[in-house]
Amino acid sequence: MKFQVLDIIPHLKNPVTGRIVSTAERLDQVLRTAQRAEELGFDSFAVGERHAGEFISSSPTTVLAGIAAVTSRIRLHSGVTVLSVLDPVRVAEDYATLDQLSRGRLELVIGKGNEVLQYPLFGLELAEQWDLLEEKYALLRRLWREEDVTWHGRFRAPLLEPTTTTPRPFAGPPRVWHGSATSLRSAELAAYWGDPLFTANAIQPRENYKRLIDHYTEAYLAAGHDPAERYIASGCGAGDVFLADSTAEAKRAFGPVYEALAAGRNVPGNNTPFRDIDHAVAEGPALVGSPEDVAAKILDYHAVYGHSLQSISLPTTLPFGQQLEILERFAAEVIPVVRAGAPTTLWENQDPWAARPAGLAAVEHAGNPAEGAA
Repeated sequence: MKFQVLDIIPHLKNPVTGRIVSTAERLDQVLRTAQRAEELGFDSFAVGERHAGEFISSSPTTVLAGIAAVTSRIRLHSGVTVLSVLDPVRVAEDYATLDQLSRGRLELVIGKGNEVLQYPLFGLELAEQWDLLEEKYALLRRLWREEDVTWHGRFRAPLLEPTTTTPRPFAGPPRVWHGSATSLRSAELAAYWGDPLFTANAIQPRENYKRLIDHYTEAYLAAGHDPAERYIASGCGAGDVFLADSTAEAKRAFGPVYEALAAGRNVPGNNTPFRDIDHAVAEGPALVGSPEDVAAKILDYHAVYGHSLQSISLPTTLPFGQQLEILERFAAEVIPVVRAGAPTTLWENQDPWAARPAGLAAVEHAGNPAEGAA
């Protein structure tokens, strides 16, 4: 199993203490968490994208560029790039620039997003979100793989003159994952192109996400893609990671925060059914408990999902020092157990995308800047 830290950069008060940090401090925490995640041996760090609600992740490329400057090895992901509301030409330019800055450490995760208010914000129709995603991804693929592209579509002006976006990616097109929360359309799009699937595994019962994964696998194999290159990633709830010496102690300490956040969210059709901490730990995706119980839960989900990448999100309303303590304990006491129980070929020699120079990037990044880079 590989491991990722995801921050969609919520900017919330702690519902129990009322404490909230400034915008500048919250963004600084993202960079410092990424640095510590790299030091602790995490494989990936992801930054989300939201354009509405209590989030400050409207410019993920800016934040990821900051992370690229203070890290050298860890892979960088978006989580997700809301391609449905963006211009594929701009996405190709921005993320190729990030790929160059990080020396080939970028992998994109695309999706339609989980916030309906962003569509009118960008002058788009919510009813067309899936058609927007499919068309824009087809163009993005061409822009990263071809030069002198001409193109016609429904949702943007045509590219009448041969177009080559610059900069080009660092070493060929980055891998693209497809984020999937509730709809089969994302799973179908990933399967069509032979791309990996990233299941949110956030607020729904496990069976709902298994349905998406099974549908993806069936469509992926029906399309004739290599089963060895079928990779799945999974989230674990929205900031629902908390470790203590015992699961009872973890529930006592984190339960009031979890339950207050759940009670305070009222978005019809997008609320978790796991309203109390006991239910969330017993049947939901939350990773709250002793390290032993959390590791066992991830392996239990792995037996159902078959995923190769586990993404976690820290409880960002807690004091930052406490967040880092959770991260450190997770790395020391959970990751080794899960890695031993769920080996994967992701980013190993058997993975064709491992040939992108993410490993070499660490060497080049640590070299003398005055010498330049190939």
